[in-house]
Amino acid sequence: MKSIYEIIAVKRDGQELDASEIKRMVDLYTSGKVADYQMSSLLMASFINGLNTSETSALTQAMLSSGKTVQVKGLDRPLIDKHSTGGVGDKLSLTLSPLLAQCGIAVGMFSGRGLGHTGGTLDKLEAIPGMQVFHSTANFGKLLKTHHWAITGQTAQIAPADKKVYALRDASGTVESIPLIVASIMSKKLALKSDGIVFDVKSGSGAFMKSTRHAQQLAKTLLDVSNEYKLPARALITNMNEPTGRMIGNYLEIMETVEVLQGSGPADTIELTLELGASMLAVSGVETSRSTAMRLMKTALRSGSAYESWCRYISACGGNVKIFEHPERMMKPAHKSIVNSPKSGYISAIDTGRLGFLAVRLGAGRQNVSDKIDYLAGIEMLAKLGAKVTTGEPITVGYARYKSRLAGFTADFLDCVTISDQIPGQERLVLKRL
Repeated sequence: MKSIYEIIAVKRDGQELDASEIKRMVDLYTSGKVADYQMSSLLMASFINGLNTSETSALTQAMLSSGKTVQVKGLDRPLIDKHSTGGVGDKLSLTLSPLLAQCGIAVGMFSGRGLGHTGGTLDKLEAIPGMQVFHSTANFGKLLKTHHWAITGQTAQIAPADKKVYALRDASGTVESIPLIVASIMSKKLALKSDGIVFDVKSGSGAFMKSTRHAQQLAKTLLDVSNEYKLPARALITNMNEPTGRMIGNYLEIMETVEVLQGSGPADTIELTLELGASMLAVSGVETSRSTAMRLMKTALRSGSAYESWCRYISACGGNVKIFEHPERMMKPAHKSIVNSPKSGYISAIDTGRLGFLAVRLGAGRQNVSDKIDYLAGIEMLAKLGAKVTTGEPITVGYARYKSRLAGFTADFLDCVTISDQIPGQERLVLKRL
C-alpha cells in the first residue's frame, strides 16, 4: 500500500492513480487523517497534470460514496435531472420543472445557492414568502410523486467530501480544472438516482467557461463520466454573452418565471426553456422527436397547465401563491435607479460576468458566506444585446431595498455595456448540442 507521500508523487510525476488510491486519499482527508497541505498538493498536481476519465470517475465515486444516495421509488414516469454550470439571469430550472411535469416526465434536482457572480435556484425560490426549499428524503419523494417535480437543497449527507474538497480548491487556486469541476458536479448529481440528465454548459462573458472550446471540453468530460455510470445524458452549450431574459435577481427572476409559465416572457428565456426541455424529453425516451416535444411544451404553456403545476408545488412547499396574481406589488419597497443611454447606437457587447457581480453588490447575492440576501435587489434589462438605443432612452433599472446600495449604479452599469454605431452580428443561443 502506497504512503500518502507516494500517492501525491505519482500524480506529481504525471502518472495515473488507480481508483483505490484516490478513494483512500479522499476517505482519509474527509475523516481528518490527511492534512490540508497534503490534499492541496494532490489537487495542484491534478490541476497541472490532469486526470483522465478513469481517474475523474474514481474521484467522483470516492466523493459520492462519502455520503448518502437518494432513490425515489414508485414514480410512474422517468426521473430526469438537469444541471447548469452557472449563469446570470438563469432561471431555467424554474421554468423547466413545472413545464416538463406536464409533459410526461418527473424532474428532480439537488440545487444550490448563488456562487460568485451566478445566481442560485434556492435563493430565487426563497424570495417567495413562506417558501421552504430544504426537504427530507421522504418529503422530496412525496413531492415528486404528487407534483412530478421537486427541487431541494443539498444536505450535509450528500457528498460531504466534495464540500470539504471544494473549499480547499477555492483556497488553493485549483477551481478551474475541468476534471475537478466534473467530479464535483457528478458526485452531487449521481447522489440522486435519476434516469437521465441534461447539462446546460454556459459559454461566454458571464460563464465560468469563457470560450466555446473550453465549454465543449467540460461538456464532453461530463458526458464521458455519465457514460461510465451508464447514465443517459446530453449536453447543450449555451450562450452567456448576455443575461438570460430581462431579469437578474431573486424575486425579479421569480416574476419572469411566472411570465413564462403563463405563456409570455422574453423570447430568449422561452427558447432556452424549450431547447433544454426537448433534450430532457429526448434523454428520457418519452419524446425523441424534437418538433413533437416543442409542440407538447408550447401546449402546456398556452393552456396554463404549466403555471397551475407551478402554483400547486409552491403552495405545497409553504409559498404564498397569491403574490403571483400581482407579482409586481412585492417590488414596491424597493428603490429604483434608472439608467439612460448616454448616446445613440446599438448595444454591441455586455460584460455579463461583471453585470452579475454588480447585481451581487446591490444585494442580490453574497460577497461573504454570512451575507444576507436582499431578495428585491437586482437589475432589469430594458435593452438586450443588439438593441438600437437613443440618447436619453432608459436601458436598465437597478433595484435595491436600501437606497445606499444604488449609489454609483449608473456608472457601474455603463461600464458593463458597449454602445457602438455598428449593428452587431446576431448571436445564437444554443452554440452546440452534444
